[in-house]
Amino acid sequence: MTLVLLATIAMLWFPIGMFYLGHGEGRTCGFIAGVVGVTVIAGGLMQATPMFGSDAFTATLLIPFGVVYCTICYIILSGVEDLRSLGWLCIMMTVILAIASYFFFTGAGVKPDGTTFIGISNFFGAAMGIFAILTITIWMVTYGKASAKLLGWMLVILSLVGLILPTYSLLGYGKLPF
Repeated sequence: MTLVLLATIAMLWFPIGMFYLGHGEGRTCGFIAGVVGVTVIAGGLMQATPMFGSDAFTATLLIPFGVVYCTICYIILSGVEDLRSLGWLCIMMTVILAIASYFFFTGAGVKPDGTTFIGISNFFGAAMGIFAILTITIWMVTYGKASAKLLGWMLVILSLVGLILPTYSLLGYGKLPF
């Protein structure tokens, strides 16, 4: 389920990035954000159920991202001009991503059988750290401290390298690209 959602999220990041680079229009991006947001929230809720292995850790990443996407949908489609609340939402997302990054690097706690609660993955630890930088950049853009073009390039590059490449590497080869 997570891989399907990562590919779906790339379907938002790429056009929003292109929009910030001056290639696209807002209402369609707003609609895409809404569809992806609802899909990611639903997928995150499913991820947390026993049918999908009761993976609350992944759900705690997916559902907050879905909330961010639904917020972006609302902002774009309703014409909100003061983006500071989106910025603060992204700061909270940064905190969540920083914790997830730490857990991926360390495995978090150790169970009585000696295994870690979270599977150690340097790739996903780095990805969460990079996504935290992305959400800080969104906060900076909402306060006029960073360029929307910088954010656009980040979204385009990360949609390909941070979402599509690992998704299809895992689907097609059963391993991460690096």
